[in-house]
Amino acid sequence: MSQYLKEIEALSSVVGANKTWHDINPESAVRMRLQNRFKTHLDIAKYNAKIMREDMAAYDADNSKYTQSLGCWHGFIGQQKMISIKKHFGATKGKYLYLSGWMVAALRSEFGPLPDQSMHEKTVVADLIRELYTFLKQADAWELNHLFRALDDAKAAGDDAKQKEIIGKIDNFETHVVPIIADIDAGFGNPEATYLLAKKLIEAGACCIQIENQVSDEKQCGHQDGKVTVPHADFIAKLNAVRYAFLELGVDDGVIVARTDSEGAGLTKQIAVSTEEGDLADQYNAFLEGEEITDPSQTANGDVLVKTNGKLIKPTKLSSGLFQFRRDSNIDRVVLDCVTSLRNGADLLWIETPTPNVAHIKHMVDRIREQEPSAKLVYNNSPSFNWTLNFRQQVFDAWSEEGKDVSGYDRAALMNEKYDDSELADVADEWAKEFQAKAAREAGVFHHLITLPTYHTAALSTDLLVEGYFGEEGMLAYAKGVQRQEIRRGIATVKHQDMAGSNIGDDHKEYFSGEAALKAGGKDNTMNQFG
Repeated sequence: MSQYLKEIEALSSVVGANKTWHDINPESAVRMRLQNRFKTHLDIAKYNAKIMREDMAAYDADNSKYTQSLGCWHGFIGQQKMISIKKHFGATKGKYLYLSGWMVAALRSEFGPLPDQSMHEKTVVADLIRELYTFLKQADAWELNHLFRALDDAKAAGDDAKQKEIIGKIDNFETHVVPIIADIDAGFGNPEATYLLAKKLIEAGACCIQIENQVSDEKQCGHQDGKVTVPHADFIAKLNAVRYAFLELGVDDGVIVARTDSEGAGLTKQIAVSTEEGDLADQYNAFLEGEEITDPSQTANGDVLVKTNGKLIKPTKLSSGLFQFRRDSNIDRVVLDCVTSLRNGADLLWIETPTPNVAHIKHMVDRIREQEPSAKLVYNNSPSFNWTLNFRQQVFDAWSEEGKDVSGYDRAALMNEKYDDSELADVADEWAKEFQAKAAREAGVFHHLITLPTYHTAALSTDLLVEGYFGEEGMLAYAKGVQRQEIRRGIATVKHQDMAGSNIGDDHKEYFSGEAALKAGGKDNTMNQFG
């Protein structure tokens, strides 16, 4: 017997034992249970942590099995993304959601649009996770509701084969609820603040939390200047805070992504506290730019002296009070950051880079893997990169090294539209197409994400509609450019009443009131125009 039928049989016994429940239909109650698979969002975190761990193990065994996500700034966007994934690919395996701190700041703060500098209310991060999962759960209810209605139609038609087919789909239904990698920035304060916020994110459903090694009150977007990192002891304390939050809430296999901004960060706010030569703090301080001091007369009032690497140095101190690292130390700092994080509770790494270059990422990962062979990355396929220009320039440089004639191209102007149909542009597009698979294969990238793609798609689609609707096309701009495309592509939102839950509500009303139910989906509902 199918699981669906077993559950109906089991609940029939419960309902039948209560004489006053004569209006309760066990099958309807089972349907409502199936439409609400996750009773709490903490259940979601536990469910997805297991999935993510399985995916990490699968990648370790076969690096072609990398995972992907897109950043979503609203529950509806995340919902439509997962519905589209199921429609186009049939399954959600390896497809996650990314919660971008950048988009939370730019789109969800009550202060209005803000830069990615941890100035937004920290509670909105947890609010967005909860919202995303609320919409994903509703997508489950919506898709199952269509299966239940189809089953009722098959029953009414006496089609046993069709009933069996649909019940099989119900039994094997795959949820839209997938892992979220949640950006907690630099922790929004001290380790206790990080712990408290991490709990909120986990309770909202997060199975994976990403945290960066910047100073919390000086935090900058990874693609902005002025980034300031913290000594390793400070960062380790926050890794521990997140782990304690996972363990307290029973998500024992929660995933932590440790992000380092050291490649682009040239500053530190404080000198690490070292107790013996060669310890972690001493290694951090050894990267400081400074003048070696051999005579006390070389110092002035207010100077700070540090003994590191066997030498006494006067670190370069800026008027802001920040200390500067040696400009040639960034890659060495990245490697030390990553190795240290993996040895102190992190599961995955995030290295923020200035360009999407597989060879560059591979160089750093190879060095990390010399000490931590299982190291793997979450990589930001950032919209801050000019992807077209970057790959065209990479092809240009590769051709130059091969001795191929590139005299017909201006490297600095390769973004120019005149090159769009060129051989170089075609090769660059292939490189962009292959980037994720190549980085997974050669540079240890387990998860590829785009931080804020739906910020850009919202702007682009709005621009296209505005140009036509307020111009000569008028209503044709919507009819042809939006609604007709929805119909042709089979996008469910064309029946927006149904997508918003109207049919689910109608069916519930019928469960509750029977034939007396006042339903919205009758013959006068204009949604019927779409078949």
